[in-house]
Parts: sequence; structure tokens; C-alpha cells
Amino acid sequence: MKRIALILAVAALASCGADGAPFTPSANVGLSVGSNGVSTGASVGASNGTVSFGVGL
Repeated sequence: MKRIALILAVAALASCGADGAPFTPSANVGLSVGSNGVSTGASVGASNGTVSFGVGL
């Protein structure tokens, strides 16, 4: 839980864009069904066009 809170805090601070263009936050949640059962995935990140970073969970 602390890891998720830290990631969200960093993404929020990065999205304010204090130096230069603002970062745009992004998030993705997925659910897939296959022969091995149901699996979930999630990712969060931010991008300003030239620089982007993200974390997949």
C-alpha cells in the first residue's frame, strides 16, 4: 500500500509541470481470460511528450 501511495504521489508531483511542459498522468487497468484462468494488471505513469515513465503492477 505504501508503494502505491508513493507512486501516486510522485506522479501527482510530476504532473504539475513546475519546469517546462506539464506531465500528463495516465492509468490503465486490464482483465484477461485465458487457458490459465483470469489475470489482472494495472499500470500508472506520466508523459510530457518527450519524457515518459510508468510502473506496471
